[in-house]
Amino acid sequence: MEIGAAILPIYTRTPTLIAMTAAGIDALSNGRFHLGLGASGPQVIEGFHGVPYSNPLGRTREIVEICRDVWKREAPVVHQGRNFTLPLPPDEGTGLGKPLKIIAHPVRSEIPVWIASLGEKNVQLTAEIADGWIPILFIPERANDVWGSALDAGKAKRSPTLGDIMITAGGPLAIGESDEIVALRELQRSTVALYVGGMGAKGKNFYNELAIRYGYEKEAVIIQDFYLEGKKKEAEAAVPAEFLELTTLCGPRSYVAERISAFSEAGVTHLQVLPLAQAGQTPAALIELVKSLI
Repeated sequence: MEIGAAILPIYTRTPTLIAMTAAGIDALSNGRFHLGLGASGPQVIEGFHGVPYSNPLGRTREIVEICRDVWKREAPVVHQGRNFTLPLPPDEGTGLGKPLKIIAHPVRSEIPVWIASLGEKNVQLTAEIADGWIPILFIPERANDVWGSALDAGKAKRSPTLGDIMITAGGPLAIGESDEIVALRELQRSTVALYVGGMGAKGKNFYNELAIRYGYEKEAVIIQDFYLEGKKKEAEAAVPAEFLELTTLCGPRSYVAERISAFSEAGVTHLQVLPLAQAGQTPAALIELVKSLI
């Protein structure tokens, strides 16, 4: 069993603190940790953290570079970039800064780095430098149309030493023959409404833009308008039933097997599920059943 951080926002920690946090958890888990990173959005970063939402792509690239240098521990960390300069130049501080190594020896010199991304340029960067990609509200049947060109462009620049990129996606999981099982898709309705409608300002909501790219342009506008007006129930009601079906795995065993195949065919390597165990089931048993369908 492996564990992962999905998702540490890159604006809330220094690159070396991110690297030390990952190295510490990797040590505690005996080398089973995966680091998930994401840029979040300007509404959260500037509103809640008080940090300018500047240069998210360049910042992500530099953080990954610095983390990997820290974990290798081959030399004191020195970095000259647009977003980070290590050590800090004398004219920007006391002048006492010097290149340093992490004191502890990391269990692994390479910790898998996953990046949560949705936009074309960010997905391209992810495919170029990350070990894994974390999309959200992933519709496997439409993923290639939305992200295919960005993934291909990033992979064309990818170092062979990274190997193939890993992808994790999925959704709420429930298996059974009754209509009540299928109805559990509805539990995703409030989440979709929150992300598409309220997770960002109008004109700067990455999840709303994703819904539009999926072909739900009219619905995306309605959901966002309702949500920003405080009409959350109306926003939830406007989420298309088809969207819920395509982003969940709820239904009979044969149907769930078909959905798993669709995710696999779309390039997903790590199925991500939220087990909704019903009477007579346990989450662990439900996961075992899913493993038998893969």
